[in-house]
Amino acid sequence: MKKPCNKNSKKIENSVITISATLAEHRLLRSLVEGLADRRYDSGYCLEKVQPGWKAIETSSIEAHVSGDIYLSAETGQFNIPFVTAFLFSCTKGKWLNYNFTWVHSLS
Repeated sequence: MKKPCNKNSKKIENSVITISATLAEHRLLRSLVEGLADRRYDSGYCLEKVQPGWKAIETSSIEAHVSGDIYLSAETGQFNIPFVTAFLFSCTKGKWLNYNFTWVHSLS
């Protein structure tokens, strides 16, 4: 069976799309995440018994609502898309004294 030919396939493959994002109140967000990482107390979870060969770790997380704009530019035009979404920022504590920023997840 022959594959159908799409005359526009080359144009789509060679299209340039640029995407960028800006965050509103990025200083407040940075302050929240730095405060999360500066947490100095342990909840005691690292002392819990786990499977042999495994080690319990202390974690610290915060949910923060983030707003900003996504800018999309393509050959067909430019678009500005405002957004508000929640993110979960998490830090873990190992052998070091402070928590280290580990991951971030979008909750949308």
